[in-house]
Amino acid sequence: MKLSSATLNDIDEVLELHAKYQIDSISHEDKKDGFVTTSFTKEQLAKVINEEQGLFIARKNDKVVAYVMCGSWKFCSIWPIFTQMVQDLPNLSYLGQAITTENSYQYGPVCVDKSVRGSGVLEALFDFAREEMSQRYPIMVTFINKINQRSFKAHTRLGLEVIAEFSFNNNHYYELAYDTSKKLL
Repeated sequence: MKLSSATLNDIDEVLELHAKYQIDSISHEDKKDGFVTTSFTKEQLAKVINEEQGLFIARKNDKVVAYVMCGSWKFCSIWPIFTQMVQDLPNLSYLGQAITTENSYQYGPVCVDKSVRGSGVLEALFDFAREEMSQRYPIMVTFINKINQRSFKAHTRLGLEVIAEFSFNNNHYYELAYDTSKKLL
């Protein structure tokens, strides 16, 4: 397994993997095993690569089998759910401090191909992304749809802690945080 920051040449493979597990296109039988809700374009991925240095991938046999996107709140605010999360940040704290747009970033979406689930790729990619982002932010924040129990269990096993719950577009979410100075592996 090879972990790296994504380049512009990886965008098509990331989008191909994403389409397999995106909530609007995932097969019904695969949905119970986890899904991603955020959609994005090639241009948005290029921006997260070039401006945020926030797209990380895992390759197996030269094929992208997992990715995690990380971005500043400014970048993520192009999606309405993140705008709502930013508005609520002043009500949240973690590690004894208020969570702000300056001391935290959005982790996710995360997508792991079912062919490598359970192999440790999530843990390795999570820690790789955490290490890269910890140089800029002490706090990682994310959300998980309450019906996506596979993702919730996987991420709480990694040590993410629920700090709030919220609703958006008739969906219900856990909001979680993590101390980026804490190595996982």
